[in-house]
Amino acid sequence: MRYNIFICDDEPEMIRRLSENIKNILEECGIRSFSDGYSLLGEMGNCDILLLDIDMPGITGLDIAGRLSGLEKRPLFAFVTSHDELVYDSLRFHPFGFVRKSHMEEELPALLVDCVKELSGRERHFCFQSGGARIKLPLGDILYFEAEGNYLRVFMTQNGRGEPGRLPGAPEDAGGGYYRFRETLAGVETSLIGDGFVRIHKGFLVNQAAVRSLGADEVVLINGAHIPVGRSYANDAKRKLMKWMLGT
Repeated sequence: MRYNIFICDDEPEMIRRLSENIKNILEECGIRSFSDGYSLLGEMGNCDILLLDIDMPGITGLDIAGRLSGLEKRPLFAFVTSHDELVYDSLRFHPFGFVRKSHMEEELPALLVDCVKELSGRERHFCFQSGGARIKLPLGDILYFEAEGNYLRVFMTQNGRGEPGRLPGAPEDAGGGYYRFRETLAGVETSLIGDGFVRIHKGFLVNQAAVRSLGADEVVLINGAHIPVGRSYANDAKRKLMKWMLGT
């Protein structure tokens, strides 16, 4: 699979170094570079992986990260920085990872390998029977599963197909929809081991990539839905979600 990798950095030498290293790590990829955030934001449509400098004049990497959630296709992004003190501020944007400029040759290969694994996983599908039809959904379009008696509801992103059901706790304009099918949550959890789905409650299994924020007793998803965290699942769920959110 060929992925499009964008670099945004105001230092030409850093763009050169990143480009050369990327080519050595991933032979099959397209690379585009931008020296400022304004030109980048106008070209984000086909970006799969974004390597983003935090500290840039004009519009910063943090400003750009804040706008990514509004894109129809949100790329995986990682901050590339020489300012370790800014890393804590950047966590609220949930980057996929970090690369220190002073350690780029050591840290970039592992990051790109993880990015490819994540993107490959998104290309996988979840299949089930619903209403007499066989349904096949991209894993990346699934927000979460909710138990409902002997059935499950699988809730989708705005781009997902499904009956137009309002998501619990979501704003009226959150969009999206769901399918209902007969299965146990434990069965789905087992089938999706290794695919980034985390059991946070006896009645909920969430896609970690859809989590916007993690609170003491709930998670908030990218569509605004508030999902409770069960007491017996809290420690393990928070550990897994924090690991993903920190990119470790």
